[in-house]
Amino acid sequence: MSSDALATFRDDAKTWIAENFPASLKDKPLGFEEESDPKVAADLESWRTSLAAKGWGAPTWAKEYGGAGLSQPEARVIAQEMAKVGASNPIPPMTGMGITMVGPTLLDYGSEEQRARHLPGIASGEVRWCLGLSEPNAGSDLASLRAKAEDKGDHFELNGQKIWTSGADISHWCGALVRTDPNAKKHDGISFVMLPMDQPGVETRPIKLIAGASPFCETFFNNARADKSDLLGDLNDGWNVIKRLLQHERQSQTKARGAPVGEAETLQAQAKRYVGENPDGTLADPDLRMRLANHLIQAKAHSLTIARITAEARGNPKVSAAASILKNSATEVAQTKSELLVEMMGAQGLGWEGSEFTSDEIAATREWLSGKAISIYGGSFEVQKNIISKNILGLPETTQKG
Repeated sequence: MSSDALATFRDDAKTWIAENFPASLKDKPLGFEEESDPKVAADLESWRTSLAAKGWGAPTWAKEYGGAGLSQPEARVIAQEMAKVGASNPIPPMTGMGITMVGPTLLDYGSEEQRARHLPGIASGEVRWCLGLSEPNAGSDLASLRAKAEDKGDHFELNGQKIWTSGADISHWCGALVRTDPNAKKHDGISFVMLPMDQPGVETRPIKLIAGASPFCETFFNNARADKSDLLGDLNDGWNVIKRLLQHERQSQTKARGAPVGEAETLQAQAKRYVGENPDGTLADPDLRMRLANHLIQAKAHSLTIARITAEARGNPKVSAAASILKNSATEVAQTKSELLVEMMGAQGLGWEGSEFTSDEIAATREWLSGKAISIYGGSFEVQKNIISKNILGLPETTQKG
């Protein structure tokens, strides 16, 4: 697309957002939790409906799948124009793993019937998905999974346990990795099936985490049913499907956590407010000043690396192992930011509740605690290093085949 055409698209997007975005939603993180305020909830539903009708819930997906058929540059323009007015797209968080992981994998491996059946509900934000991957004894070594699916003619019967299934208690559908051939080699005989959560054979139990609120659940399959038509990819080829899905997951996690929507105060400004500054305007603590500067450099380098890899991949839809580099970089940036923020707040950075702490201070404490999970979920920091060493640096296999 030419620069003039993109500029015209930007003007159109700006106008449409101004006409459709409800003012009550300005600077609010949307779609992650159910809204308790009836007015905000109604405006959120109106905004979701407008975005879905426009195809902007998943703007780069084809129109027949509920998207808008736009290019990546056009999608970036939409996000930029939303950010300028304190707006955000609530549909991706509303779908759980739908927009970022299940949908892209359906586009890669799904039949036309599967795409037509599942993608529009994801793109509109009406259908939430979770993933049944890890098990109590199959985490980073996912191929050790024991949950099984037996062929019952027109459907599979699932039995087993999954853990860390984010949003399982509120999801409509689950994509599960299950063993379909117990006699095959470790990485063979595994399939990826999709099944509805609202059935007697599926039970979920929320898991409470150190940060308080948690999206995680244990999920139990007890003679649960998955139709044969909802086998994604070929039978016993689930390992290739899940490797692709996890690439999409890492791609979605490459953006380091920055300031929440509407947060006007920079990390530097917060440091000066809590720690103080010298007469020349520099941060009073020279050691903290140096570490803060290093963090800001690392965050900028991460952002530029995303831009470089995106530019290099232009025209090639394949998600590469470079996503593992960005996932680890994003982890370091996000965790370092949280640690610096809690440190500079001093005793105010240790608040859990109570009127002596501001809502931002309590949020900083919980973000610091919950952020420890970033280096584990989506493939641990160490697993990403193995992927980088084998697939980018070309080092020999030292862990396991597959």
